[in-house]
Amino acid sequence: MAIIIKNGIIVRADDTFAADLLIANERIQAIGRNLVYSGAEVIDARDCYVMPGGVDAHTHCNLEIGGARVHDDFFSATRAAAWGGTTCIVEHPGFGPEGCDLDHQIKQYQRAAQGQAVIDYGLHGVFQHVDTGVLDRISGLIHEGIPSFKVYLTYAYALGDEDLSALLPALKKHNGLFMVHAENDAIIQALQKQFLAEGKTGAIWHARSRPDYCEAEAVERVLGLAEAAGGVPVYIVHLSTALGLEKIRQARARGQVVYAETCPQYLLLDESCYEEPDSAGLKYVMSPPLRNTADQEALWQALRGNEIDVVATDHCAFDFSLKKSRGQTDFSRCPGGIAGLETRVPLLFSEGVIKKRLSLERFVDAVATRPAKIMGLYPRKGDLCPGADADVVILDPRKQVFIRHSELHDAVDYTPFEGFKVQGWPILTMVRGQVLVKDNIFMGEKGFGRFLPRAKSV
Repeated sequence: MAIIIKNGIIVRADDTFAADLLIANERIQAIGRNLVYSGAEVIDARDCYVMPGGVDAHTHCNLEIGGARVHDDFFSATRAAAWGGTTCIVEHPGFGPEGCDLDHQIKQYQRAAQGQAVIDYGLHGVFQHVDTGVLDRISGLIHEGIPSFKVYLTYAYALGDEDLSALLPALKKHNGLFMVHAENDAIIQALQKQFLAEGKTGAIWHARSRPDYCEAEAVERVLGLAEAAGGVPVYIVHLSTALGLEKIRQARARGQVVYAETCPQYLLLDESCYEEPDSAGLKYVMSPPLRNTADQEALWQALRGNEIDVVATDHCAFDFSLKKSRGQTDFSRCPGGIAGLETRVPLLFSEGVIKKRLSLERFVDAVATRPAKIMGLYPRKGDLCPGADADVVILDPRKQVFIRHSELHDAVDYTPFEGFKVQGWPILTMVRGQVLVKDNIFMGEKGFGRFLPRAKSV
């Protein structure tokens, strides 16, 4: 069936204008004034913004680490995403068994998502060790639609400089995208040991054990290694500090290709959250941790000025009950991560566009177009143009919502954004021409989402 979305205000990354949208055969067929198509269903978007569906380049919907498992799965997480105006995710797999092949987790996650995901999805690769077998598998995975690979500079399978120096030339050869969780593991381990020995066990000490220079040193080091390998493109995930941002600026000034991602939590929450009573500060344990208001302002300015490319979520939904049971007497045992898939798009619209921190176009660019381009999904995803997938969100800028966990749709038991007043909320979400959510009713179907092999970055 054909659909015409009429009377809306089309918002793209480079323009805003009044027009209708014609959709048929899963694709956008035309954009223009007064479109007519025999037999088409008409959706009236009067006084609303019509934008491309959000693309979240950083999620963990199926993560298990240290015996702790997130409370979402691909169904509950992607259903929540659809409610919040996100129509495509790119999932970061967790670590597999020690010594496993590079494609082990890709296969596991494809099985986990198949028949479950509500929206379309891609997968990143993850490096947990480096040997000739791993290096030889990079080219094949890129050809199979996995062109981006993540390394961690902390946690159990942190890679050191020697491993990175072997890995980077292989990524350069095959034009793979190098994604980095940038924190200095030695600093973290030393400070954790010191604080716990001093009886400093509360959530605030999680933040203190991962100071801003911990991120900045890791960013600078990995960018230096990438430069030495001939200029490998680097994507810094969840940037949280002004110091780390400055290291990226310096590398770009030298001509390096560096992409920067941040998340709503680093724009809207600060380290005072860790001081909440009754161990509630554990709700906000994530890595990197929440920072101070000066870091927030630096990130907003960089986002407005296109120095930060992408706003993703790092969605990683551990229950507060689990965080509290594990971390109440030792912050280092608290599982790190929060939920955010459903609230990303409306929060950034309200706090960015409504509060005049971002233009409409920059908002759409950060939540949809730029992630689609960097992740090799463009122009199929992330834009409203003829031939693109009909992934469309209608956002009502007049709709006011107080965020309450009881009214959200993930499987976790709290939201870190409880009580936020949001102006502007998605009232319709469509994937490939299929309406998934409309007027607060879920109309989607488990398993509708497809795995998307991705191209290299645009």
